[in-house]
Amino acid sequence: MTEPLPASVAADSVAVTVRHDDSLVSVPLNRTVRLDVILPPGQQAGGLSAARWPVLFLNDGQDLPQLNMQAILDSLYKQQTIRPFVLVAIHAGDRIQEYGTAAQADYMKRGSKAAMYTDFVLTELLPYVRKHYPVSADPADNVFAGFSLGGLSAFDIVFHHPDRFSKAGVFSGSFWWRSRAFDGRYSDDTDRIMHALVRSGSYAKGLTFWFETGTDDETSDRNNNGIIDSIDDTTDLIDELVRKGYDRNRDIRYVEIQGGQHNQVTWSRIMPDFLTWAFGR
Repeated sequence: MTEPLPASVAADSVAVTVRHDDSLVSVPLNRTVRLDVILPPGQQAGGLSAARWPVLFLNDGQDLPQLNMQAILDSLYKQQTIRPFVLVAIHAGDRIQEYGTAAQADYMKRGSKAAMYTDFVLTELLPYVRKHYPVSADPADNVFAGFSLGGLSAFDIVFHHPDRFSKAGVFSGSFWWRSRAFDGRYSDDTDRIMHALVRSGSYAKGLTFWFETGTDDETSDRNNNGIIDSIDDTTDLIDELVRKGYDRNRDIRYVEIQGGQHNQVTWSRIMPDFLTWAFGR
């Protein structure tokens, strides 16, 4: 466990450029997908730059104002602690169905459109963004992150597509996602979907992972070990990654926030830590 970096946010003039994009219509999702795109300082919203920047794709893009993202970015750029990158924030649609694991819905059939969402990301979103914005197509420059169910989705997409992405960021990830209700037959070892997918998956050189949980993310403790389930589920997933071959110190960063809650206030507080990990100089 490591301590978060301070989230010092300056109230100075805006340095980044924000563009609202409603032009992407998805066939598999059957809806217009709104994007909020934040370009680095000095890059104008209209027209393409000769430079090709790293890119962060972020689920639940409608939450940028609550995350205070623009001010955080302005502060980090002013401090010169991150290198320039493009943020593509994807507004959620039917998030209960579109977010999840592409291979399998949960026991209540939530996440039934997760495979369609993954198809959208790979076949529509990536080509669209690369055509209209100055972003790199190199997997080493492509990062995907999200919150709660959006974090589960981001991790699933990155883990299974190392040919497209190199880093996953997960804030309070829904790694409880399970194939069976909590009854007498339920087992952590077999019924947590993402853990099983990691066990059956393959190690991919170059993938790295950032995880955050808060000690007040929830109150449930199904195995009565004195540790809330969200922490157990996340640290157990990290253990699965280590068994798969990822180095706990080199490939994984885990931040546990004392008093952290399952909300945008906590995620905003730790956002500088994630951005510095993903795009630090």
